[in-house]
Amino acid sequence: MDDQQHARVSALLRHKPFDGLGREERTLFTRPTPKSAQARMKFLLTRAKGSTKAVAERLGVSRRTVERYRSGAAKTPQKRLQEALMQETESHRQPQVRAQARQRAGTSGGFVISCRAYFGFGPEGTSDAGRVRDLMVAVSPSHASAILAAQESGATDKDLHALVAEAIADAYFRQGGGRRASLEVQFADVEWLDIKF
Repeated sequence: MDDQQHARVSALLRHKPFDGLGREERTLFTRPTPKSAQARMKFLLTRAKGSTKAVAERLGVSRRTVERYRSGAAKTPQKRLQEALMQETESHRQPQVRAQARQRAGTSGGFVISCRAYFGFGPEGTSDAGRVRDLMVAVSPSHASAILAAQESGATDKDLHALVAEAIADAYFRQGGGRRASLEVQFADVEWLDIKF
């Protein structure tokens, strides 16, 4: 794969595994996420023990902006701040619920990964040649644990993509062992990817 193709594949893969995990975690929440900018700001301030400085740094705004949204003086954030508020609120929402689901996935439950992507592992002109496939596979707890550990340790999109690719390859393409155990699987051009606990 040349540099131009690699750059194109990297652009297509950007954030797909992280987004898939994030969407699934949001479905686990037992209480609704705050909707208004004021409610989200108050939530973040509660999590930061009232530190406007900490919240301002996380959101990339001034302390005065944090104060204005907390008091209700400002109500409609610009798009960048609105996205940052949503992302920060959801990433700090119900940590115990998230931790329990991650623990279950990493020890006994595993994941179910659904995706539409390019898979290939054989020469052109054969039935094993690369093509776009829709797959839904159950991934072992050991693979789920590795993916979650990598995400928590700050892995890059590329690192996480490699772990997801390996998990799918083991669960779907290398199943049964024998000659298939050493099968090299290509996983690229991810159109969508969902992960269920």
